[in-house]
Amino acid sequence: MSYQTLLYYKYTFLEDAELYAQRHLKFCQQIGIVGRILIAEEGLNGTVSGTQEQCEAYKSFVESDPRLQDIHWKTDEVDELSFSKIHCRYKPEIVNSGLGQNVNPLEKTGVHLSPSEFKEMKDQPDVVVLDVRSNYEHELGKFKNALTLDIDNFREFPDKIDELSSLKGKKILTYCTGGIKCEKASAFLLSQGFEDVYQLHGGIINYGKEVGGVDFEGSCYVFDNRVRVEVNQINPTIITKCLNCGHTTNRMVNCANPHCNEHFVQCSSCGFDLQGNCSTQCSMTHNVRPYNEKGYYAK
Repeated sequence: MSYQTLLYYKYTFLEDAELYAQRHLKFCQQIGIVGRILIAEEGLNGTVSGTQEQCEAYKSFVESDPRLQDIHWKTDEVDELSFSKIHCRYKPEIVNSGLGQNVNPLEKTGVHLSPSEFKEMKDQPDVVVLDVRSNYEHELGKFKNALTLDIDNFREFPDKIDELSSLKGKKILTYCTGGIKCEKASAFLLSQGFEDVYQLHGGIINYGKEVGGVDFEGSCYVFDNRVRVEVNQINPTIITKCLNCGHTTNRMVNCANPHCNEHFVQCSSCGFDLQGNCSTQCSMTHNVRPYNEKGYYAK
């Protein structure tokens, strides 16, 4: 049986966000779709997975609300569901930036570039391609020659603004997985005096679908059971090595020790030898989770 996984977001004002989140969850439960959805007054952000019929029903339900029309859906065909349960929660933000009301993508954000426009601009001499994702994401894969930031969570992005001050006057092309982080990152950059700011519309996922993912090195980290997806069909490479033996691999996992739960790269051989743990020390803890070859452990 085949399934689909939908990745999407929409910034729009939802004055009844908490109530809408409850109705949203109820509908998802009724049709049996699974995934993770965040709803706030500023909009909604989600990844859901189900049969084609379930996904079509879900899209129709979402877009039946006039506030949520014209969503850019990114659709992957998958062999199995990308989630085991449905989570739909009301939150203060649909992506945790820590910026609160200090930036509003509905008022001002970076210029949206289509994948073909991004591809054309990214290698120009006055351009800086800026990855706004966390360490474990860009360590698995990133655009060739992209500038990355040492952050463990997107909440830390505003703290890095001083490190970027020398880039004022250049064209800054931001990118992330699906586009949602760039909405706030580019808005924040503009609020801090950066003038020529752009963002990759639809993110890495859309870039892979529309232009073949050229010059994206490695794999793209995704926040579901798949853990990573391949986006480059033109000049693919693997940029990561096993933490334990140093062999080249793009297998990203979580440590089987729930107290550690570290995101790290581990080849299948070391995964078997260490039963999914990042180290011998972690493997000796009393409540280690049973080895999962995929390296993903649902909460």
